[in-house]
Amino acid sequence: MRRRLGRRGRKGFVLIKCLSLSVCIMLYFQLVIMAGTVMLAYYFEYTDTFSVHVQGFFCYDTTYTKPYLGPEDSSAIPPVLLYALVAGLPTLLITITETVLFLVQYTSKEFDRSEKTVATGDCCYLNPLVRRTFRFLGVYTFGLFTVDIFVNAGQVVTGNLAPYFLTVCKPNYTALGCLQALRYISHQEACTGNQDDILRARKTFPSKEAALSVYAALYLAMYVTCTVRAKGTRLAKPVLSLGLMCLAFLTGLNRVAEYRNHWSDVIAGFIIGTAIATFLVVCVVHNFKGKLLLSEESPTEQRPNTAMLNLGRMESPLEKYIASQNHIAFAEVT
Repeated sequence: MRRRLGRRGRKGFVLIKCLSLSVCIMLYFQLVIMAGTVMLAYYFEYTDTFSVHVQGFFCYDTTYTKPYLGPEDSSAIPPVLLYALVAGLPTLLITITETVLFLVQYTSKEFDRSEKTVATGDCCYLNPLVRRTFRFLGVYTFGLFTVDIFVNAGQVVTGNLAPYFLTVCKPNYTALGCLQALRYISHQEACTGNQDDILRARKTFPSKEAALSVYAALYLAMYVTCTVRAKGTRLAKPVLSLGLMCLAFLTGLNRVAEYRNHWSDVIAGFIIGTAIATFLVVCVVHNFKGKLLLSEESPTEQRPNTAMLNLGRMESPLEKYIASQNHIAFAEVT
């Protein structure tokens, strides 16, 4: 009997070790992907590793002669405000919602404190509240950097001109020969204005502000709709979701009203943000759905009257481990 129990115990511990190792490998692999995404976004945003395509223009083209209303900081929705809302609002809302939901389920059942932690392998031990919160916020952060990469890649490849491009370009039409005939200017030396403003005016398609705002709004709207199931929120959830989407739409509208983007730039940004948010919510976090915090059935109900048939058999440590884990089924998010 001891020999049989020892063999089963060794097999059980080997299986548990293998599962723990696979979980740790997947966790480290995800961290590597996240780090690579952040680095790629950094190179797009703050370095000149990727040169912007130089798109030409026609002399006196009225499409690009709109007034220049100043740098981005002077906009009605400056980048500091937009980035603060895009980063801070989802973090605050998801953290508060997950904490409230966990406390409601935590107090609804009585169980030992030693069973209120879920193990994710030998690498770490996480409370289910921390696990779910970091999962949702991690996916959201990954989506933010992904949107930034897609937008910057589109701006670098296309080099689409802003509506105020000729205002900051300040071309010398006489030297370019535009007085004799309508010409197409394709060389970068045609502009005599500030080089930073000219470079910024060549990176408008798609609109980064529109993409980030609609991504954050849609992700939060789907989170609130799929996660909050409390009574009395049947009207509150649509109002909150529509309010978030309205703010994203107003952000894109402001970009067009201030002549910083064309309508095509804003629409392309909306499409990119919507596509990435939908993909992450549906395919990665599966509409924020998971198992119940506590199983509805008691341990005696989960194990029917088969105990009488197994009186002569001793349980292995692996079977005891699985039985103790079946007592509490914490929320798993895939």
